[in-house]
Amino acid sequence: MTTVLTTRRGMLFGAAALTLTACTGTRVRAQAPAGPFKLDPLPYAPAANEPHIDAMTMEIHHDRHHAAYVSNLNAALAQNGEAAKLPLQDILAKLGEMPEAIRTALRNNGGGHANHTMFWQIMGGKGGAPTGDLAAAVERDLGGLDKLQTDFNTAGTRVFGSGWVFVTVTREGKLAIVPKPNQDTPLMDGARVLMGNDVWEHAYYLKYQNKRADYLKAWWNVVNWDKVAERYAAAKAGTLTI
Repeated sequence: MTTVLTTRRGMLFGAAALTLTACTGTRVRAQAPAGPFKLDPLPYAPAANEPHIDAMTMEIHHDRHHAAYVSNLNAALAQNGEAAKLPLQDILAKLGEMPEAIRTALRNNGGGHANHTMFWQIMGGKGGAPTGDLAAAVERDLGGLDKLQTDFNTAGTRVFGSGWVFVTVTREGKLAIVPKPNQDTPLMDGARVLMGNDVWEHAYYLKYQNKRADYLKAWWNVVNWDKVAERYAAAKAGTLTI
């Protein structure tokens, strides 16, 4: 397994590496550089998404990959005090106005932080189906849950290399499926994200290897529709950020 971890593209992020204490085996998260952004803990145990997403993948994905995005984002913002004062959604929406020297770092790491923060929030559930206003919006705009899942998964399999597939939401509650490469996010277009799935290999490779389609299908079993509904309500109220 170690060979797989160390040979897959993008699987090593030394700046935020997870370390193990020799005597107890307790997980210790490396400290990120001080800055305006921080890595929140997972809102559930790493094993909460088993068997569909294994605990080791969750630990590596959150404690190493996401931590590295936060660390690198804070390091970039340390070079520009004015940019560091902005909310993350504003940084991403105004990338073209950010200093050229840190723009790429903000795009990659700010996008990674926003995307993963959303990602952890909407998982840890039991799958099933949306209800209420959200269910009505899915039916109206995306043709119902079955069609949403089919079209969403198709968009995810078509992402070349690494990226994400999102459902965006407007202030009026209208939904749309939007794929993005790398750590790009609809926030960069001034849109808001209702939900999304990570199709970088680090999100699924330990369990699914190159079978991205299987991962995309299984992922729906861990969606927390109550949390997605909260994001939908926040979008319509104008309070949804990242």
